[in-house]
Amino acid sequence: MFRASSRLLGPRVTLFTRANCSLCDTAKTVVENVKAKRSLEYAEINVMEPGQEKWKSVYEFDTPVIHIDKVGSGETTTSAEKLLHRFKEQQVIEAIDRVERS
Repeated sequence: MFRASSRLLGPRVTLFTRANCSLCDTAKTVVENVKAKRSLEYAEINVMEPGQEKWKSVYEFDTPVIHIDKVGSGETTTSAEKLLHRFKEQQVIEAIDRVERS
């Protein structure tokens, strides 16, 4: 019963992106397709925007990246489950499953 109710909440998926990034556009589409199949909380961070210096220093040259965290785990961190660059829907779903099981 607990597993089912925790799955209803879904994980949090954070997309780290930047402007004029075709890989980022593709990654956003992948995440949107997963959202159509799975319940999840979504956030997007443009690493080049003011106030995002912490993430710019980590991902400026690596976008797109997604972090997958359990909902209620606080702000995402670099220790979150990650997928980088060119990932497919199935990879995102598998990463979500790993986070939900942990």
